[in-house]
Amino acid sequence: MKRGRGRAPARVNLIGEHTDYSDGYVLPAALPYFTEVEAERATGVAAFSETFGEERGRPLGAPRGDWLDYLAGVLWALREAGYDLPGARFWIRSTVPVGVGLASSAALEVAALKALRALYRLPLADLELALLAQRAEARYVGVACGVMDQVAAALGRPGKALFLDTRSLAFELLPLFPGVQVVVIDSGVPRRLAESGYNRRRAECAEAARLLGVRTLREVTDPGAVETLPEPYRRRARHVVGENRRVLEAVAALRAGDARRFGELMVASHRSLAENFEVSTPELDRLVELALAHGALGAKLTGAGFGGAVVALVPTGKVEAFRAGVRAGYPKAAFY
Repeated sequence: MKRGRGRAPARVNLIGEHTDYSDGYVLPAALPYFTEVEAERATGVAAFSETFGEERGRPLGAPRGDWLDYLAGVLWALREAGYDLPGARFWIRSTVPVGVGLASSAALEVAALKALRALYRLPLADLELALLAQRAEARYVGVACGVMDQVAAALGRPGKALFLDTRSLAFELLPLFPGVQVVVIDSGVPRRLAESGYNRRRAECAEAARLLGVRTLREVTDPGAVETLPEPYRRRARHVVGENRRVLEAVAALRAGDARRFGELMVASHRSLAENFEVSTPELDRLVELALAHGALGAKLTGAGFGGAVVALVPTGKVEAFRAGVRAGYPKAAFY
């Protein structure tokens, strides 16, 4: 039987955290870890995952509650968009770490949609697939995510940063710094977005925007206006408004080849995520301290926080010593 095939990468967010659901700017980069999906025509949804070593299946519309939701979700999104598909059977292979904050769910969703596009000859561009994947995760799975992860999975390329305006969806792929390596450090503290404070933070940003009389915090042009808000909305908005500015400065540093300035902006981002947005943990803070102490030009938590990973910029010739130093201070660190 004919199969469709799709492939999508993991991503790490270099800077621009918790801004995408406020129509802000983000700067993720694809990583050389991929989810590959094959799909064939079927009724309902079924899948075999090599990662979990198990097969699951159910009719479309059946109760939700396991990893199959991500695949049922993309079928649901396609049907909502007017593509009356009967379902599909999927085979999944992945090297993307799960639960680390590298957007494993987005990679799965986008790879599955690419496989379905090929299988059913759907007239959908990559950016359209990203929007469908985001709709599946937000409205079917129940994680009120922005669009960054899915766009990075659909459009990202290893070795490039993806500068994305999440309001207009204008994007640009920019080469990363020569002689500098992006290193991801897993804290070993698992995170599950739907069970974390992620949805609460999103609601707080929406309320802050309402109090300021704007549709989203992207529209705030006067940082001083943020300081009129009551807590916790003041600090939430302070982070988002400041983070948008930091992304634009980071893009300028990237274009200028100024890795040191880029690193300084990463550290400022982490500080704001810890103090204003309150999504860091003692483990993530410790890893940032160790990364900077052992030669990183910059470091910050990546992803939603509440556990997961830190991203660091490290001169290529210092990576091995960097890893050894970080591991000495944090023995359960894993590196990607």
